[in-house]
Amino acid sequence: MAEIEIYTIPYCPYCDRAKALLTRKGASFQEIDAPSGSPARKTAIERSGGRTTVPQIFIGGQAIGGSDDLAALDRAGKLDALLAA
Repeated sequence: MAEIEIYTIPYCPYCDRAKALLTRKGASFQEIDAPSGSPARKTAIERSGGRTTVPQIFIGGQAIGGSDDLAALDRAGKLDALLAA
């Protein structure tokens, strides 16, 4: 299974939605706390090509985007292949 990293903040409904989808898929992931102004948030912004929102999700080192992007991949039938890589 691909390595999954998800940059989040507490009390974020989009973060919770993305984590719930990954959990339903049986995927294990590393959650990284990335509050505004933190070194982790700066890393997420750099890795994602400048996206400043959370969550920022990376599968196998590839920037996926946020919760809506993750859900769109699932609806399109492309998420399972990414997770299995």
